[in-house]
Amino acid sequence: MAEYMNGIKRTNYNAQVTKELLGKEVVLTGWTAKTRNLGSLIFIDLRDRTGLVQLVFDSETNTELFEKAASVRNEFVLAIKGIVRERAPEAVNTRMATGEIEVFVSELRILNEAQTPPFHIDDKANVSDVIRLKYRYLDLRRPSLQSKLIMRHKIAKVARDYFDENNFLEIETPFLTKSTPEGARDYLVPSRVHHGKFYALPQSPQIFKQLLMMSGFDRYIQIVKCFRDEDLRADRQPEFTQIDLEMSFVEADDVISINEGFLKRLFKETLNIDLPTPFLRMPYKEAMERYGSDKPDIRFGLELKDLSNFAENCSFAIFSNAVKEGGAVRAISAPAGHFTRKEIDKLTEFVKTQGGSGMAWISVGETENRSSVSKVLTADEIQEIIKLTDSKAGDLICIVSGKSNTVYTVLGALRCELAKKLELIDESKFAFLWITEFPLFEYSEEENRYVAMHHPFTSPIPEDIDKIETDPANCRANAYDIVLNGYEIGGGSIRIHDNKLQQTMFKALGFTEESAQERFGFLLDAFKYGAPPHGGLAYGLDRLAMLICGTDNIKDVIAFPKVQNASCLMSQAPDFVETQQLTDLDIAIVEKDTAQDE
Repeated sequence: MAEYMNGIKRTNYNAQVTKELLGKEVVLTGWTAKTRNLGSLIFIDLRDRTGLVQLVFDSETNTELFEKAASVRNEFVLAIKGIVRERAPEAVNTRMATGEIEVFVSELRILNEAQTPPFHIDDKANVSDVIRLKYRYLDLRRPSLQSKLIMRHKIAKVARDYFDENNFLEIETPFLTKSTPEGARDYLVPSRVHHGKFYALPQSPQIFKQLLMMSGFDRYIQIVKCFRDEDLRADRQPEFTQIDLEMSFVEADDVISINEGFLKRLFKETLNIDLPTPFLRMPYKEAMERYGSDKPDIRFGLELKDLSNFAENCSFAIFSNAVKEGGAVRAISAPAGHFTRKEIDKLTEFVKTQGGSGMAWISVGETENRSSVSKVLTADEIQEIIKLTDSKAGDLICIVSGKSNTVYTVLGALRCELAKKLELIDESKFAFLWITEFPLFEYSEEENRYVAMHHPFTSPIPEDIDKIETDPANCRANAYDIVLNGYEIGGGSIRIHDNKLQQTMFKALGFTEESAQERFGFLLDAFKYGAPPHGGLAYGLDRLAMLICGTDNIKDVIAFPKVQNASCLMSQAPDFVETQQLTDLDIAIVEKDTAQDE
């Protein structure tokens, strides 16, 4: 039967039990991580969120207490009272932070027994992700996961402290909002009171934080949940957390400066790293041309080389046609890898998984070159490619042709794949980069119209305002993303604060005056009453925590994450609800015609 505390109160966390407490009595609580019965002595490793401490029971000192300790099994919940003593020199455990001491127990209470868990609670245990997530409450007892969630707490605390010191106010915004479909799909919430109407869960607090600027709160901060009903990737979740901020009476440089200060403070307080500021800035166009990505990892080289001018008049029709049809031919030269043909074939298959139709290659030799295009390019043309890519003997030149966006996407991914294979990445390095001057619009083939690359409230760069209606493809946004080691960790922009300019933007996006008013009426109305110049930025807290913790799995820094189909293996959400609940909402479930779907 489980015992109660009955007046026994914890005096210390395990990590606080050091040699400074030698000879003193402590009360500790936690879970049993390990037991060892040596006949006359029993050792128990007690675990709490700060670490382990060794407990000692002696049969000669207290037989009843010893027998009680013998009944303890892994994951039993304990409270103990005892004296801190020094371990014998030969018994010191350097793998434990408390390895120089132990607690000689005088009182033991078994607060709760535990069944044998489905897996051993240990960082070294080889357990599938499915089992870990099904029993997430057990998985979270592992020290490595607890340390990551503790780090996440520190990140949030630094954010609140830093922005508070810089005159930002933390203000909450609603979760039940109006659906404004322009971007990812909304999660909808039916209203019982308002028949046939729905709330939407916010994809971000964007409109509300702009309204706060119009309300006179010139510096806003919020650590906030956001929701997007979209297909998931490895580093995405249907619900995610942003460090969200907005500022009035600022330009892009002001927003960038305050955020460089935050990141500098954050990395100093969490990892004791002094970041050099200001960070490098790079226009979007340059990033795409050099790295094939708007979130490039700049810890290594392997920059893209443009072969389009050469390719336009070369003897290989696939290359020349790509350029004549408005596309591009670009290459990466991988250094002295001495790739085998089998390895090159794997790279070609990788290119196809990224959307490319294939990859041409040239393996540069001391006296003779090997190439997949030796039958369609002359020796002089191959030599010209080697010169244009600054390649030398041992290098592998990887060439992709086609539509420019496809070429960028493929080579951007191939660049990272090559860097991993060649071990070019310094994992201890944190390389920050601001990407600026994004396109204001991108063309949607599905919708046959221009859509906002960020959101409809992003302002154009002042000198490009006239291009909104006349040349949208070349209109640049007054927007900026902060990139770290190939991940976008945050993004923002200077917003439109002029009602006429906002109407022009809506018109360019295909909104009628009526549809714009229907979707964003309360924001447009607010513009009429004096909107200040304003801009902001939002960090993905989950992704930022992932990088600071040194993991590539975003689930590691989220207490109760979803899997790729947006379900929770532990709680079994989403699930069916009772018929009466649907009746109250006037909702009927229509069975899908699976045969038709197939």
